Amino acid sequence: MLPNQQNLQKTMLDADQLSSLQHTIGSYSALQLAWASGYLAAKSEGASAGVSPSAVAAPAATLTILFGSQTGNAKGVAKALAAQAHAQGMVVDLKSMSDFKPKSIKNLTHLLIVASTNGEGEAPDDAIALHEFLASKKAPKLDNLYYSVLALGDTSYEFFCQTGKDFDEYLSKLGAKQISPRVDCDVDYDADAKAWSDSVVNKAKALFGSEVDTNNVVAMPTAGAMSEYTKQAPYAAELSLSQKITGRDSAKDVRHIEIDLADSGITYQAGDALGVWFENDESLVAELISVLNLSADENIVVAGESLSLAEALTSKLEITQTAVNFISFWADKSKDKKLLTISEDKNAAREYAGNHQIVDVVKAAPAEVTAQDFADALRKITPRLYSIASSQAEVEEEVHLTVGLVEYNENDHLRTGGASSFLGKRLEEGGTVKVFIEHNDNFRLPENGDTPVIMIGPGTGIAPFRAFMQEREATTASGDNWLFFGDQTFTQDFLYQTEWQGYLKSGLLTNIDLAFSRDQATKIYVQDRLRAKASEVFAWLERGAHLYICGDMSRMAKDVELALVDIIAEHGKLSTEQAQDYLKELRNAKRFQKDVY
Repeated sequence: MLPNQQNLQKTMLDADQLSSLQHTIGSYSALQLAWASGYLAAKSEGASAGVSPSAVAAPAATLTILFGSQTGNAKGVAKALAAQAHAQGMVVDLKSMSDFKPKSIKNLTHLLIVASTNGEGEAPDDAIALHEFLASKKAPKLDNLYYSVLALGDTSYEFFCQTGKDFDEYLSKLGAKQISPRVDCDVDYDADAKAWSDSVVNKAKALFGSEVDTNNVVAMPTAGAMSEYTKQAPYAAELSLSQKITGRDSAKDVRHIEIDLADSGITYQAGDALGVWFENDESLVAELISVLNLSADENIVVAGESLSLAEALTSKLEITQTAVNFISFWADKSKDKKLLTISEDKNAAREYAGNHQIVDVVKAAPAEVTAQDFADALRKITPRLYSIASSQAEVEEEVHLTVGLVEYNENDHLRTGGASSFLGKRLEEGGTVKVFIEHNDNFRLPENGDTPVIMIGPGTGIAPFRAFMQEREATTASGDNWLFFGDQTFTQDFLYQTEWQGYLKSGLLTNIDLAFSRDQATKIYVQDRLRAKASEVFAWLERGAHLYICGDMSRMAKDVELALVDIIAEHGKLSTEQAQDYLKELRNAKRFQKDVY
């Protein structure tokens, strides 16, 4: 062997070392890989100069960014924030709260939190452990910590931005000091999130002082780095199929939607959601403009863009979902006694907003308003997220959805949901719909295909479980699969009936339990079927089953959780509190996951 070859061989890692290195860095993010690269380079320089490893300079102060995200919004904001801070020369550590050990918060010096609120004031699944730790007696003093919180929420819920408010309160009580005041964002959060990000990055940079290094900036992945198509830059896809899958006599209109992703390169996993941008119904826009006695052609400005009132109400402003703030605005404009009374009670205003579209609020309490003032009082349109009902292993360059059309009558006028009617009725096959993938790491099949799964998904909550089964079949996963499905009637509302019967016949679906509430005198729901199979459900959990719930958050999900606690208590011979802890441990182990809305 030549001398040069001998020297080269000495510098290379042997097979065991290479395997160890690959195992170690396998879970690193792009930023962590960049940091590790610099760290190892510094160590090599120190070694070549005869400096001991302990003498190598410690890494600079770190800005830790933690996100708690249920649907992906907080994650997207946190990624953009991390890129912005890193571009300013700060060392940044970006993590999901699920990947952060709560006890290690005592080691942090600078922390930014981006947290959404799930349901009625609950922390998102990936934030629960940290949220509970900071509220407990185990939480340490944090006198050396600087922090700020961005809270994402929805004013249509009673506990608006509650999780972010909680984090702010807990950190303050533990002695941490604010870098910048907490900002609470409604569903139209982009402008507020950007203003907070700009402010907090500048203030953090000032705190870092000389430890900011703008000469050694490594590019970070930005939000949506896995695809060029994002919420801000969606893909213009083709609607290839919209097919009603409920019976002619069903009280519901549920559509199976197929969207062609063509050569977009978009990829998704079972459990992800599809973001759908939509346009409002032209007839609804015309009715609203007429009621307001305004001109459709009048120019207004929305987010810096000049366009006609009709264009703004069609494609820029939300008119099918009413914000609580609009109730207060219109009560003040109209001076209507009934509406003023409603607006003074937050719960009453929330309920009224939830049951009335903008046009019906305006009709009930007439008032004069300028086109610009009216537009300024409305939320911007935000995309709707739908659980994906397909696996790419099965459908390739397509994505499938299960969409229930929102329809009801209001004073002899048919009112429909903005996105559901757009996808299900107004958009013709072959038409264009702007979409993006919202990845949901909080709703994933187990990595081990031998693991059994229990799926609870009544109504359109069946969607992700159709994707799960397609994925399990494509990957030849051997784990048992058990579905609990419910709806109103067997003959009219058994969604994807033929497919489920096929899976049962092939053996891929081990068990199926059905609950059709109106097929007998006494209504039966999925939680009743769970209780009827309590001992078997508990046995599946004891042998490692993963448990999933998808569907209505306000009633179904809560009733199912109560049933599960009762099942665990009875068959595990535990107290109610112990059973709740059992379920909590399943959740912490990512064996209990929810996709509820």
